[in-house]
Amino acid sequence: MLRNKFLLIVLAAASLAFAIQPASAQAPRTWVSGIGDDANPCSRLAPCKTFAGAISKTAAGGEISVLDPGGFGAVTITKAITIDGGGGQVASVLVSGTNGIVVSAGAGHTVTLRNLRINGLAGTPTGGLNGIQFLSGAALHIENCTIFGFTQNGINISPTSSSATSVFVTDTVVSNSTSGILARSAGSGQVFVSLQRTTLAQNTFFGLKVDGSAGSGTIVGTVSESLIAGNGVGMSAVSGATSTVGIRVFKSSIVNNVTTGALSDGSAGQPVAILFSDNLITGNSPGVSSVGGGLLFSYQNNSLNGNFPDGAFTGVITLQ
Repeated sequence: MLRNKFLLIVLAAASLAFAIQPASAQAPRTWVSGIGDDANPCSRLAPCKTFAGAISKTAAGGEISVLDPGGFGAVTITKAITIDGGGGQVASVLVSGTNGIVVSAGAGHTVTLRNLRINGLAGTPTGGLNGIQFLSGAALHIENCTIFGFTQNGINISPTSSSATSVFVTDTVVSNSTSGILARSAGSGQVFVSLQRTTLAQNTFFGLKVDGSAGSGTIVGTVSESLIAGNGVGMSAVSGATSTVGIRVFKSSIVNNVTTGALSDGSAGQPVAILFSDNLITGNSPGVSSVGGGLLFSYQNNSLNGNFPDGAFTGVITLQ
């Protein structure tokens, strides 16, 4: 009899432990809601309130999904994860005096940010710093996001490692910030930045800057089917003392920027080049400019006119 009672107690304790365990374990998918609570387990029926509250309860490689409109706060990401704001609703990160989303993931980790509105509260006494700050990780995907109102950069790409990193920006608007997208590695690893169907508009200093001055790794940018308009400088490629830099621009509009549409600056000594194919470059002052031996190559199919002045490509490439 005593043995049977003891066995029942052991089984009951084991069942209780098993029942409690899933509540504290990390889930492959968690949920946040504008009316959630970070004390919740972040399940669909008991969602969390913020991305920061949900991320500790989400397994590496998992996803945080947004149930309904809300402001979900700043977050630092240190593992592979997807944050998806959901289509057709307002999934916001509003920040004052700090960065919106910081990505400091490990080697081999891929982070995806999708369907988010990241607002730096332009015009307030202490606006947000960078909308997205990418420090480490194998890859960052930014998809269908709106990033605006930051006192530094909408997207700041500044890895420090010796490993290659890639950033993909698609169907995204970066606007009304001090600067749009800055890619400047402080490490020796290669950095690849790809923009497709992206709008960089009304950023005070520049729309896109690929800058090799801080590290030794090659930085390669690709821009396709995108709009770069109303910025200080539309786009610039700046070499470093040991870093080679290049941008390839395809089927894009570089228009109505306050100063130079596209600037290639080789003053630091290493080769730097911007290659243009099938683009509209108009309304800038000037359209294109080369400094310090920077190269500007045309595939001879661009529309470069209506600038003040147009400037000139430094060389041509024959289409194949």
